[in-house]
Amino acid sequence: MVRTRTDLASTKGRTLSGACLAHILHDGYSDLIYVLLPVWQEQFALGFAALALVRTLYVGALAALQIPASRLAHRFGARMVLGLGTLLSAGGYGLAGASGGLAGLCTALVIGGIGASTQHPLASSLISRAYGSAARGPLGTYNFAGDLGKATVPPLVTLLLVFLGWRGALWVIAAVGVAVALAVAWLLPKGPDMIEGRNATQPMQSSGEVTASDTGFGLLVAIGMLDNAARPAFLLYLPFLLQEKGAALTTVGLAFSLVFVGGALGKAVCGRLGAKLGVIPTVVATEAGTAVAIMAVVMLPLAPVLILLPVLGVMLNGTSSVLYGTVPELAPGGRVERAFAVFYTFTLSGSALATPLIYGRLGDHLGPHGAVVAAAATAFAVVPLALALAPFLRAGPCR
Repeated sequence: MVRTRTDLASTKGRTLSGACLAHILHDGYSDLIYVLLPVWQEQFALGFAALALVRTLYVGALAALQIPASRLAHRFGARMVLGLGTLLSAGGYGLAGASGGLAGLCTALVIGGIGASTQHPLASSLISRAYGSAARGPLGTYNFAGDLGKATVPPLVTLLLVFLGWRGALWVIAAVGVAVALAVAWLLPKGPDMIEGRNATQPMQSSGEVTASDTGFGLLVAIGMLDNAARPAFLLYLPFLLQEKGAALTTVGLAFSLVFVGGALGKAVCGRLGAKLGVIPTVVATEAGTAVAIMAVVMLPLAPVLILLPVLGVMLNGTSSVLYGTVPELAPGGRVERAFAVFYTFTLSGSALATPLIYGRLGDHLGPHGAVVAAAATAFAVVPLALALAPFLRAGPCR
């Protein structure tokens, strides 16, 4: 059956819409944990390393199953796996709200992380397959959608905490997740699965103007690991830094909203800067700016910090938009879906391991201030790696 241009455009639109909706929910779910950490610390009398470990249960499960999720999609279809994964993630938060103690909470977070593992590799690959060589722009839209989830879900739950408590708030957000799972399954096109490359626009292949080397891709993964370690390390301690400065719980929720709104803006701004100025200058500027802004948050009083947080969010989240858009360009052998799965596995695993083992222990020994300074140093460590990546990118504006 010959597919018309209108059919292809409709398929692309539905694919992008479904992927963006899934990203909104899953990124909102992931960063919701930061808002709940002070509540769980008081509820279960946890130290900083233990709090970091609680978060790692979710992120670790998410990271460890990226490649298996991609393989399941080849067998059963991305639409089914992504829809069921979203439903499972919602169920995890529902179980967390119903848990009777810390063990039940931890089990529920692992279940939620397992469901969340389906989102990044499958949604990213579906967009790349649907749009082919024009995927950088849609991937930027997809990444922007994730930050919309970060900017809306945590503040919403913060508000619900006031009226329903943390358990009731999680039941509400789990119900939202069930509705999103159904919507994602409806939006994603039926029929031949584009993640397998059948009857779909061909993926971006390496050519004479693109260097898709293992070395270049390895550097990109290393940059992503450092970037993804600095961000949660800072966000883990942000509520405690704010409370030291006199912030109430609602102010903490507002602060996270400011960071995530800035992050959403950063995805759009940095994506355009990456196209205009180049990947390397943009990454260097955002990571160095992140380090400086984190130090300012440590030293400034509450009011200036709240003003600074949206700017910090722009730089804190902006780098990832540039990195994600570069994955297809450096995918070894042009295997885009595998490259995304490997990229997300390593970057998220690095974050999951570093947060409790390094930054959590630093928090217990040095306090939030010392751990956040380490996060700033991690962000700045990206700069030399970014400079080393430059020769592996194609000449022109993306270099």
